Amino acid sequence: MVKLRLSSTSRSTASNWSAIPIANLQRLLDSMACPAFVLNGRGDVLAANSLGRALYAPMIEAAGGATPNHGRFIFLDPRSRQFWGDWESAADNLVALLHAQAGRDPYDKDLTDLIGELSTRSDDFRTRWAGHDVRQYHQGAKAIHHPVVGTLHLAYESLDLPADGLILFAYGAEPGSDSEDALRILAGWAADHVPEPAERSPDRTSSVQQPVPGETPLAPPTSRHP
Repeated sequence: MVKLRLSSTSRSTASNWSAIPIANLQRLLDSMACPAFVLNGRGDVLAANSLGRALYAPMIEAAGGATPNHGRFIFLDPRSRQFWGDWESAADNLVALLHAQAGRDPYDKDLTDLIGELSTRSDDFRTRWAGHDVRQYHQGAKAIHHPVVGTLHLAYESLDLPADGLILFAYGAEPGSDSEDALRILAGWAADHVPEPAERSPDRTSSVQQPVPGETPLAPPTSRHP
């Protein structure tokens, strides 16, 4: 069995990925029997239930205690090409998410920094970012190659939350399928290998940053619909 080391400690309190600033959302996640997460518009995994942390164990491990981010994992970590069954779609969807966030909050400095980092370090990201695709899919299917339980074929649903562009994201498996059995095995593995999220005082998840004199905002993308 592959050993994955998941730590509940972060590099700083402010960047603690596993603590959700809205306690009710964490309780909601913990009440769900499927892998579930709360993301922001930059692709940061802000909170997850135990099964969600187990499913995203490679991404969490790659973050090294910092906030796991879909963009950094997809474009900067070669393990992502094995983790995502359809890496191209995962990459396209992530870039669309970032374009949508840029349209909502063009003065988001964390987003600007993330886009700069990905553009500098990844040709694949730079090419996609230039395409200005903002199509987002709130439901669909994904294949995930997990190092502990093998390949899972999962359906997903996402729901936009009213709090500063947060997204509730959940996976599910077809009843009676091999993937449902694999999730059950993963849940048992999580009980022994995945730490509970660290608790901290509530703070803001994100905010609309106001323009700084002399600062150039991210250009709002051109809207396109599926």
